[in-house]
Amino acid sequence: MKAFENFRGLILPLDRANIDTDAIIPKQFLKSISRTGFEDALFHDWRYLPDGKPDPQFILNHEEYQNATILLARNNFGCGSSREHAVWAICQYGFRVVIAPSAGEGKNRIPGFADIFRNNSVKNGLLTIELSEEEVEKIFRAAKQEHRLEATVHLTDQTVMLHASQEMSFHFEIDPAVKERFLLGLDDIGITLKEEAAITAFEKKHDTQFIKR
Repeated sequence: MKAFENFRGLILPLDRANIDTDAIIPKQFLKSISRTGFEDALFHDWRYLPDGKPDPQFILNHEEYQNATILLARNNFGCGSSREHAVWAICQYGFRVVIAPSAGEGKNRIPGFADIFRNNSVKNGLLTIELSEEEVEKIFRAAKQEHRLEATVHLTDQTVMLHASQEMSFHFEIDPAVKERFLLGLDDIGITLKEEAAITAFEKKHDTQFIKR
């Protein structure tokens, strides 16, 4: 997994809430046994017309948002089924960050991201940033006013800096363990290999005890 350092990218404002994993990548693309090649299927039913041509109305097809690497959406992003392919498609298209707001409090709270989607994102190096509704609304407004709005994500100090005519900065929370694995570029295998010496020592001891028996 690629280490996540200070990252600057173009924001694509996808102004929709409750985007489920079937919208991110429809079920017909889950048949592949490969973990690559899903970028063309991202938002397929919104992105393409029935004849297979790109829908000029869908924002992902707009020329000004080509090469966008920060996806901005509304709350409950990634809800629905647990398909990991949704994260693969987002990453393989080129997005490194998804920003979404939480809404409400307590039992009425709607998260920025569905739990399973967030967990799959961690495993695949996609940084999910949850901000308040007010903060995300400010970013949407800035994206509409500014041509090709960019932002820098500083993972070390946990901020999103908008490079607008009037710069704005937003702080986000992140689990310390998740932050560490992103900064070090560690997936699940990499985390395990950090303990390689201890694992090797255990195996040698275990093998020796087994032989003596």
